[in-house]
Amino acid sequence: MLNRMNSGWLLASFSLLAVYQQAGASVLQQTTQPPLHIADLGDGRYQNPILHIDYSDPDVIEVDGHYYMTASSFNAAPGLPILHSTDLVNWELINYALPQIVPNNTFATPQHGNGVWAPNIRYHDGKFWIFYPDPDFGIYVTTAKHPAEKWSEPKLILAGKGIIDPTPLWDDDGKAYLLHAWAKSRAGFNNVLSLHQMTPDASKVEPNYTHIIDGNTLAGYRTLEGPKFYKRNGYYYVFAPAGGVETGWQSVFRAKRITGPYEARVVMEQGPTLVNGPHQGAWVHTQQNEDWFVHFQSRKAYGRIVHLQPMTWLENDWPVIGIDPDNDQVGQPVYQYQKPISSTLPIATKVQPTSDEFNHNALAIQWQWNANFSHDWYRFMPDKGLLRLVGQNKIRETGDNLWMTPSLLLQKLPARTFDIRAKINLKTSSDNLEGGLLLFGEDYAWVGIKQIDAKPHLVYVQCRNARKGCNENVHDYGEVSGNDVELRYVMASDATAIFSYKTEKDARFVVVGEQFKARRGRWVGAKTGLFSLKPENENAHMDVDYVRFTPLFWQ
Repeated sequence: MLNRMNSGWLLASFSLLAVYQQAGASVLQQTTQPPLHIADLGDGRYQNPILHIDYSDPDVIEVDGHYYMTASSFNAAPGLPILHSTDLVNWELINYALPQIVPNNTFATPQHGNGVWAPNIRYHDGKFWIFYPDPDFGIYVTTAKHPAEKWSEPKLILAGKGIIDPTPLWDDDGKAYLLHAWAKSRAGFNNVLSLHQMTPDASKVEPNYTHIIDGNTLAGYRTLEGPKFYKRNGYYYVFAPAGGVETGWQSVFRAKRITGPYEARVVMEQGPTLVNGPHQGAWVHTQQNEDWFVHFQSRKAYGRIVHLQPMTWLENDWPVIGIDPDNDQVGQPVYQYQKPISSTLPIATKVQPTSDEFNHNALAIQWQWNANFSHDWYRFMPDKGLLRLVGQNKIRETGDNLWMTPSLLLQKLPARTFDIRAKINLKTSSDNLEGGLLLFGEDYAWVGIKQIDAKPHLVYVQCRNARKGCNENVHDYGEVSGNDVELRYVMASDATAIFSYKTEKDARFVVVGEQFKARRGRWVGAKTGLFSLKPENENAHMDVDYVRFTPLFWQ
């Protein structure tokens, strides 16, 4: 059943190339955008990661043969992404549960690393629920009749600092409970999981709690967090990672009584694989009586990417996640495996959205802002196929840089390697604009236009340690003229990028600067996108024709 790739990511890369060569033509016939990463191998198998995208702390449920995923979104707006699948391998981004982050005024400025932490999605009493934490405010809940439709205004049901990673359980006797972890940065302690009683409609959570699992009493345990609450065969189960996102493992705890005492067992660890962590996720039981586990792996600048593991139950009612080649009842991640059995028509090799031609009166679903946004920051000119980004002020709270600027229009890095190009219409953009194509994190770089000596100039800009107050280092490539300019960077598999530009006078792209090493943001991977700034007391705008991503080996 298993076909592991012992040579790891290098062989996986060659396998991916082979898949493109064999199946690429049919894939391209189904979509206008070539895929940048393929998980479905097209022969009944899949390869990890299933999503090479920063969907941190994923949680997944199954309802009537359909699977729905949500994930942390921190300070990005809209937040709480909703993804849909029919086979646990091919996923489609369909919605966001939070149009803006609450409290609205707090998140009108970027709150890097704050906001929406690890959520939990559930289906109960005929509707969908998402419980999510804000480490500075407490636990919120929002509901919807269908995940693709509008979600309710989030309600704060348990106020407090440092209360994170909520997971509800509606018990067989009609009682309801809420389990959560703690953030030491706010609460002063962590490594414990605490239980509250909750009304069945989640309108009220009792403030009193009981520590039912204490990692401090378990040898070697640190940073126990991210619990998921389940019940099976008379046992209460808590799936929870420990040991930290870079080097930790996945544990399961079980008890006959909801308050414990709980037994503990490690059920998956990195072992001799290249999947470090592996960190928190969700157990999914399918209609075909299969069990799977969706989790993330921390990949630095690429963020927390999503993996799918087979899961089996032993005769003694303990699970094993992944494969267990040495039969020690501790699993390890797979690189490739047989796909889940599905009775629902699969999503046909869904391509995660990236490119945008701006031919419609709405931003494509992959775009998020650096904070809560205003609709007057942008407008569409569909007759010209342009997006106008209205210049906003640069917020210089952390130096002369973009770190605290809300109006960055960003999306997650979609693959290990890619080519991205953005075309700026100079003829309709203002001469005093400052903006361009951005690769954003705690270090960032961009190529674009900046007014110098009252003229628009082509510039390449770098800023290192933006969170700690760096000032931008601007490289001037001279005055630019003509109707348009195409901006580009190429991302290599080690998260390094080469920036370049091409004007109407250039036959080829002109490389600027030196190789730039992408760096993650606060708890998130690096992001890419566009921005437009204005001088003080003036108006400015940048008109964008398109943003296009291309797999490197398709060129």
